[in-house]
Amino acid sequence: MRPGKLCGLAVVVALAATACGGAPDSGPGDDPGASGRSGFPVRIADCQGTTTTFAAPPRKIVTSNAAALEMLLRLGAGDRVIGTGFPPGKGALPGELGERARKVPVLGKHIVPKEKLLASGADLYIDTFASMGAMGGAGDAPTPEEFRAAGIKHVYLASTACARTNGKPQRDLSAVEGDIRRLGAVTGTAGRADALVAGMRAKLSAVHEAVGGLAAAKRPTYFFFDYDAGTKQPMAVCRKQLANAVITLAGARNIFDGCDGDFKAVSWEVVVAKDPDWIQLAVRNRGDAAADDAAYDRAAAFLKSFPATKGLTAVRKGRFLRIGSERTTIAGVRNAETVEEIAHTLHPARFKAAR
Repeated sequence: MRPGKLCGLAVVVALAATACGGAPDSGPGDDPGASGRSGFPVRIADCQGTTTTFAAPPRKIVTSNAAALEMLLRLGAGDRVIGTGFPPGKGALPGELGERARKVPVLGKHIVPKEKLLASGADLYIDTFASMGAMGGAGDAPTPEEFRAAGIKHVYLASTACARTNGKPQRDLSAVEGDIRRLGAVTGTAGRADALVAGMRAKLSAVHEAVGGLAAAKRPTYFFFDYDAGTKQPMAVCRKQLANAVITLAGARNIFDGCDGDFKAVSWEVVVAKDPDWIQLAVRNRGDAAADDAAYDRAAAFLKSFPATKGLTAVRKGRFLRIGSERTTIAGVRNAETVEEIAHTLHPARFKAAR
């Protein structure tokens, strides 16, 4: 990707990163320190190319959900978060991250109400959703004019919020890397962002070495079963959704890779016709390990008893993966861990051979 080209969110000045390319571009003028002390000003463009300028790091941040909150915690900027929507349940984040997340005030159990957001005193709102098909557009969101009047700058996570309007499928995690690096630049924690991205790339490199060369015909087919979206009509994760990148990097073929967009309601007849080799029982975090396990059990029981699905190859052979929905469909460092888990489950022999 050429420097300066916009794709989803992009740092226009003072950050060498992209939202949809491979490795970040660099060159004259890309040094974060070149445009001002400590890397500021930083300019961010949204999905439509509208630019937001940060003259200094924000001091009070509201996050739309646990994904953006987790990124800020990992970047070392969690002490600036004054509120969140969709808070992480107990056990959703590992160790100390979970403890710190529970100290963040909850402004909404789901979407942050418009009035609370505008009256929060925040100077930055990080939005994970925006145009996210099944999850976005909920609630009465503030207008750009209302954000400006409240003194709140509005930034999206490109990998999820801009996915549906992006021109390309997601088949790698470069958009997630871009989100992490942009938040690092905005919060003045670019060094920490680089380290997080490097850790992700180390995991992905090992997976790529084992399964990256697999031809399409050699890759098992894979169905992401969003159990919590309902069982009457399954929800497909299409090629522009982040889950498509996770599945592809893990050496599998998303049965809905041919579906344009991010999410799409489909029929069970379509799933049956594709007869996946593996099925991910993707349940959303219940806030308790036992409750999560029970939800996985219910998802598997449904597939085993439902007349349309009990004869599927994956169901007959018990090829289920019990992996949470959020770490597959929402941006974060743990996307790389999900790639690892899927790849090791589907291709164990290839990893044994690599030892």
